[in-house]
Amino acid sequence: MGGHDAGSQHQFTGIAKYFNSYTITGRRNCVLATYTTIAALVLFFKLKPKKQAAVTEK
Repeated sequence: MGGHDAGSQHQFTGIAKYFNSYTITGRRNCVLATYTTIAALVLFFKLKPKKQAAVTEK
């Protein structure tokens, strides 16, 4: 009566304790890790210095 799968406890160890699809906290951590990775990639490519064309004298 306490919700889906309320009778069993999941005992995770290692990284599965923080990133899993069985608990709300695990799902949240997966989403946060995904959003953080995407934001880091966007910032990396946005802040990366642009290549400058070689200056040639005539």
